[in-house]
Amino acid sequence: MCGIVGYIGKADAPTVLINGLRRLEYRGYDSAGIAILDEGRIVVSKAPGKVSVLNEQARSAWPAARFDRCTTGIAHTRWATHGPPTEVNAHPHLDQSGEIAMVHNGIIENYRSLRVRLEAKGHQFHSETDTEVLVHLIGEYDRGDLFQAVCDALHQVEGTFGIAVLSAREPGKIITARRGSPIIIGVGDGETIIASDAAAILAHTQRVIYLDDNDIAVVTAESVDIRDLHNIPVTREIAELDMDAAAAGKGGFDHFMLKEIHEQPDSLGNAIRGRLDFNQGSSVLAGMGTSQRELAELRRVVLIGCGTSLYAGLVGEFAFEDLADIHAEVQQAAEFRYRNPILGSRDLVIAISQSGETADTLAAVREAKQKGAFVMSLCNVVGSTIARETGRGVYLHAGPEISVASTKAFTCQVAVLLMMALKLGRGRRFSRDDGMRFAKEIENTPALVGRVIQQNARIAEIAAAYAHHEHAFFIGRGPMYPVAMEGALKLKEISYIHAEGFHAAELKHGPIALLVQGTPIIAIACDIPGKSKTLGNIEECRARGARILGIVTEGDDEAAASMDDFITIPRCHPLVATIPAVVALQLLAYHIARLRGCEIDQPRNLAKSVTVE
Repeated sequence: MCGIVGYIGKADAPTVLINGLRRLEYRGYDSAGIAILDEGRIVVSKAPGKVSVLNEQARSAWPAARFDRCTTGIAHTRWATHGPPTEVNAHPHLDQSGEIAMVHNGIIENYRSLRVRLEAKGHQFHSETDTEVLVHLIGEYDRGDLFQAVCDALHQVEGTFGIAVLSAREPGKIITARRGSPIIIGVGDGETIIASDAAAILAHTQRVIYLDDNDIAVVTAESVDIRDLHNIPVTREIAELDMDAAAAGKGGFDHFMLKEIHEQPDSLGNAIRGRLDFNQGSSVLAGMGTSQRELAELRRVVLIGCGTSLYAGLVGEFAFEDLADIHAEVQQAAEFRYRNPILGSRDLVIAISQSGETADTLAAVREAKQKGAFVMSLCNVVGSTIARETGRGVYLHAGPEISVASTKAFTCQVAVLLMMALKLGRGRRFSRDDGMRFAKEIENTPALVGRVIQQNARIAEIAAAYAHHEHAFFIGRGPMYPVAMEGALKLKEISYIHAEGFHAAELKHGPIALLVQGTPIIAIACDIPGKSKTLGNIEECRARGARILGIVTEGDDEAAASMDDFITIPRCHPLVATIPAVVALQLLAYHIARLRGCEIDQPRNLAKSVTVE
């Protein structure tokens, strides 16, 4: 949540910072601000709303000549935690003297007690934020050494932070630090860029340094000096980004979400390529770092995640039990460490996170490691905290996902989980022939998704009949139950329609009371075990006046006849069918939101990477 950009170098810093914020706006778009070092003083501009508002305000307030001569600054785009999204609560915040500016991601949990302590010393606060308290604390400790002041202040802090700090008294440097909130440093030619996400760095350099928790760095245009909070030097390797700036653009589509839906045949191909062993009927996932013996000795798989990643894990639960004959369960990551989970060395914990920075999932990873479980990750962002802390796992290779509503990350997560289950299954109950057949099914997923995307125009027409409703219910059975929940999540995220996903059998245990004439029921009634029961549930809804939109298998005339409207998916294995089915629901949600005039890529109150608990 929230986006940080810092720059020190030879270019026009305000332009670099604002362009960087535009690339990070999916991380938070309640308000934005920049602080520039200009001839020995810090100049701040802030505005509620989008980065475009900040850009207009800053350029009208500052002559172009001042933009050109300012080469050092920090900037922020906010997802509000403490205080509403107003100009006064926007970052950057200044210390009491007005000579130190700071931007911050995360939450300072003990900010109230720190604020009381500082107020007793005469500090006056203007915002409701925890961030202003921290920068005042840094100012309180500053005795001419900004690095030491930041160290001293952070020793007093409880909570999470990713920060960038600028002082008018030490103009040649920016101090940055992290604990639980990502910071990446881009190393360029005579310039250095600090960011919370690689997207802000791509236009300048491919060479980056990932800070670890409790790292603090002194950044200049020519150097990066990294230490821990006890001022002991640490070494962090320079890595190469595997993405380019063009990949983070819209590519001619109206929205990032539509582009990312259409990218799924390619993203799935990237996730699968080189990972299927047709000779052995298995998969090759070197990042798991396990032998077949170790996998065979596992007694349980625990999948943890939040939101879309949680629903992908639920599909994985079916796959591990069906293919590998191993007990699997899914747990919500935010609840995991608080319930004192029972884990041991024969339990495999798979942490699922698109960003690899989800705070609740990261906390769950640490708890699982503490209890001696075998922990691995499933992430999209190379070098992310969860990927580095687990030390083993599988990258999705889905490419950048800018739209807040996740699409290609979900389908790639499911594809990789199917390959993981196949690998475990071949060491347990799955025969070579069964494995070869299932590997072929996985290999075909890009083509299956392509056939669904070809129905885009028809799905747009169908969406028109549902766009005016304010409530919708999604139902499914077996592995289509989590697809129903993911479909409902997509619809509510971007269209603001109240949507809920239910197991098809559960609708009559209460929720059916909410049905009135015309209420939309989106039924995933593909040709899987239990389909006949789902069709029976559909008739129960129809008898109460509901309008039925079905996701059905091509050629299934019986199921199609039960629907008012239907979208088809190709015939395939029931587990594999979750992928094309969810793509159909993504397109449906997109077109309903478009018809309702919603802000699709940046829906209200949401942010892409949830780095607070």
